[in-house]
Amino acid sequence: MEEQFIRLDESYLEQAAALYKSAFAGEPWNDDWSDVEQLRAYISDIACQQNSLNFGLISGGRLVAIALGSTRHWWEGTNYNLEELCISPDMQGRGIGTRFLAQIESELKALGIAGIFLQTDIDKPSYRFYRKNGFGELTKHVSFFKGL
Repeated sequence: MEEQFIRLDESYLEQAAALYKSAFAGEPWNDDWSDVEQLRAYISDIACQQNSLNFGLISGGRLVAIALGSTRHWWEGTNYNLEELCISPDMQGRGIGTRFLAQIESELKALGIAGIFLQTDIDKPSYRFYRKNGFGELTKHVSFFKGL
């Protein structure tokens, strides 16, 4: 099946939200995105900002992969902050994620982007996916959260 790598614009928001919901509804995440307005707002928060840079993969005429993020300028150069990456559950395990990530990296290099920054959970399959695809841990970086 032919795949088409694209830059996502706002016309893809509904499809991106539906794909995101399906990708994270099951194991191991079990995210409850039943509040459709909250889901739309979340996707819009990431995908529709001033420096947003979003990619998609079309296969069989449908959106099967998304990468949502933004560029951020830093003293070492401009980085791509990858907020969300997901593959349609029915397409996982076929190497699509690795091919999609390689296409993203190629596009980012062409744009002069210095690196990709992302966060993921150490106990999820995404951790192994990113390690397999050449990402290294920032051993001095810590994420904090405080519930209110």
